[in-house]
Amino acid sequence: MHGQDLPEEDPLALESQVCFALTLASRSVIAAYRPVLEPMNLTHPQYLVMLALWEHSTLSIKELGRHLSIDSGTLSPLLKRLEGHGYIFRKRSPDDARTVKISLTEKGKELRKEAEKVPGTMMKRLGMDEAEVRALHASMMKVIAAAQNPSDPGDA
Repeated sequence: MHGQDLPEEDPLALESQVCFALTLASRSVIAAYRPVLEPMNLTHPQYLVMLALWEHSTLSIKELGRHLSIDSGTLSPLLKRLEGHGYIFRKRSPDDARTVKISLTEKGKELRKEAEKVPGTMMKRLGMDEAEVRALHASMMKVIAAAQNPSDPGDA
């Protein structure tokens, strides 16, 4: 087709929209995680909470919300379910009674061993190698940063 005039692409075509591709990718990847996380009795949002706690051990609800970019109202039901599974416990800070600290139980700490298989399993499910996953992650972080800090919000 080189040298021929190609039809102009519709700038509003659904299939060419980044937002549509990101939405489908997000839903699809979260759905792919479901059968991997089910044996651990975790949903994807609960898995994200556990990842933050495995990394930081103890966090306040405010800190956890900041790490996950979610508000405490969304976090509360997740924490309640994780506490019900025996993975975490909540305790008021002795320094400030308004601050609730979230920590892992022994059961929650032990779950990490099983969870260490998740990244490799997901790479296989997605048909990607480590380099591809790292490149995708870098691209996604670039998109997130750009969306959160647009260079010129007046551009249209």
